[in-house]
Parts: sequence; structure tokens; C-alpha cells
Amino acid sequence: MARYRIEGTIVDTSNASAEWAEETDWNGNNHISRATGSQWEHETLYRSRRGRYYTVHTSQWQGSTPRAEWVSPEAATRWLLLMGHDLPEDLAALEGEVSE
Repeated sequence: MARYRIEGTIVDTSNASAEWAEETDWNGNNHISRATGSQWEHETLYRSRRGRYYTVHTSQWQGSTPRAEWVSPEAATRWLLLMGHDLPEDLAALEGEVSE
């Protein structure tokens, strides 16, 4: 469980109605995040209990602080497709708008 302030709203990851982890690809030496392109920085996508999407950004860099930000439904759809996850029902209609 983690709490973040996003534009005056407090989100609690334990209250999220859904959570999706980033996928990684092995480059021969390290697992590289598909979301960030880095072996050190990571993202997790959440759907809040009110149905809004947000990403939590974490890093393995010493001294870094996790943060969260709201993302649009279109951005959430792109993120899920890039990670290879199935789209939830509320985003399925956006697939054609964000992919070719």
C-alpha cells in the first residue's frame, strides 16, 4: 500500500480497483522496462476506485522518490497495449484510436 497526492487528490494503491505491472524484456544483460526503456526506472498502472487511471513511477536510483500522475484513458490504453495486457472493458473501444 502506498499513498500519493495527485493534483490535490490522495490516491491509495490499496484502494485501486485494478493494477497492471509493467513488462520487461531481457537485453542479454538486464531486464529493461517496456514502459520506461530503463533497467532502473519502472511504472505500474492503476485504476482508482472511481475509474480514473494513474501511473506510479518508481526508481532504483538512490535518493529517488516514488511519484504518481493521472493518465488519460487513451494513455492508459497505449500503456496496456505496449505491455501486452488485455484491455479492460472501459478502454476496449479506444484500441482502434491508439493503435494501427
